[in-house]
Amino acid sequence: MPGSRASVFGEAEEFQAALSADGVAGLLVTGRGQFRARLTQVRLDGWRLAAVEEEQPRTAVAVPAGMVLVSFPIGGGPSPVWAGIELNNGEMITLGAGKRVHARTLGPCRWGAIRAPNQQLDDYGRLMNGTGFVVPPAARWRPARATIRQLLSLHRAAIGMAEARAGALTDLQAAYGLEQQLLDALIKCLSGGAQDETATSGRHRDIVARFEDLLVAEPSLPLVNICAALGVSNRSLRECCKKHLGMGPRSYRRLFGMQQVHRALRSGTPDTGSVSEVTRRHGFASPGRFATGYQAVYGELPSTTLRRASNPGVAELTLGRRRIKFL
Repeated sequence: MPGSRASVFGEAEEFQAALSADGVAGLLVTGRGQFRARLTQVRLDGWRLAAVEEEQPRTAVAVPAGMVLVSFPIGGGPSPVWAGIELNNGEMITLGAGKRVHARTLGPCRWGAIRAPNQQLDDYGRLMNGTGFVVPPAARWRPARATIRQLLSLHRAAIGMAEARAGALTDLQAAYGLEQQLLDALIKCLSGGAQDETATSGRHRDIVARFEDLLVAEPSLPLVNICAALGVSNRSLRECCKKHLGMGPRSYRRLFGMQQVHRALRSGTPDTGSVSEVTRRHGFASPGRFATGYQAVYGELPSTTLRRASNPGVAELTLGRRRIKFL
């Protein structure tokens, strides 16, 4: 059913959950400060449009299952770096169905996205071009100025309607007309030449994905063992992480593990246990040192996070050395 919504987020996990329908499978904030993001989404019959404004540096994992994800800068400012590819105004990137790609931001940015059914693009592309049409796994496109302007204009109009009135575009006929215009404009943009992902870039993207899988499966595995499991040198892993994650493997591992601890503590489940148990489970040997870093990132000690999750009906206010509880 067509529809739309505009949302403002102060929590990274809520923002990631809202983006999950657009193929975003994970998000890790890499900068400090209060998280803020604005997301406007338009849902058509199988298509989805999004406009995003972000303030904090972060990395995210995109895996558009059965769909093609198209992204481009909007508003004249910077946009995310997708698979190590930096986009300029007037350019766009496509991610093929099922391809796992990391996207990172350096700070405030604005970007747009269109998620379209893979098979529909292939079929319509062959019909329009009269030849085989396949969207590459990851590619940068520089369409003709008039062509990309038409696509961005359609995207901007749909987003503008959604922001002006929640639930806009519920009329099936209007939604179908917009979808057909988007399909035509997008195929025109994808009918020119593309800068395809090189074999080396694809291999590096796969290394980063497997590196992250190992962080989940074996949090305490030494870095030298991680490199051996991935079949790469320490230098190669560092270069891959710098390009796709914006930092070295040690820094990313620390932030990634800290996020896993934060999620475990916030769950407040009976098997969470003590803070020291959770930190050791996620590869941190020194709870004291971990607590200092955790507080710098999340603004509170890990014990406070666990206590708050275990007592959801209690809010705490600390005044000097006195702690007052409100039920």
